[in-house]
Amino acid sequence: MTQLKKVLYTGKTHTAGGRDGASRSSDGRLDVKLSAPGSSGTGTNPEQLFAAGWSACFIGAMRRAAASMKIALPADTAVDAEVDLCVSDDAYSLQARLNVSLPGVEREVAEALANAAHQICPYSKATRGNIDVVINVV
Repeated sequence: MTQLKKVLYTGKTHTAGGRDGASRSSDGRLDVKLSAPGSSGTGTNPEQLFAAGWSACFIGAMRRAAASMKIALPADTAVDAEVDLCVSDDAYSLQARLNVSLPGVEREVAEALANAAHQICPYSKATRGNIDVVINVV
C-alpha cells in the first residue's frame, strides 16, 4: 500500500442496520435512510451512493485533466454512473459503467479527457483491477 503524504479530507459516517438501516455523516450534512435494492423501502442503497460519489469525483478529475490539456470543459458536462450489484455462485461483486457527456467536445478529445480522468480519479484508482469498469463517451 502506498504511504500517503497528506490527508486532504476524511469523510466520516455512522451506519446502523445495514442495507435496511440509516447512515449519517459526522457533520450531519448526509442523513439517509437505506433500503435494499429492489425492496419496497423508501431509502437509497450503497450502489446508488457509490455511483453518485464516483460520478462527482470523475467530473472533478475531468476538470483537472482538461486544465492540464488546456481544454475548456463544458458547463453542462455530466456523468451518468451505473453500478451493478452482481451475484455468481453465491459470491457478490460490483461492476460499473460511467457514461460521460461532454457536449460540444469532439469525440476524440472527449475520449482523451475521459481516459485521463479515469487514470487520476481516486474512485477509478480504487476500483482498478477489482471490478469491471467501462467508460463510455456518449
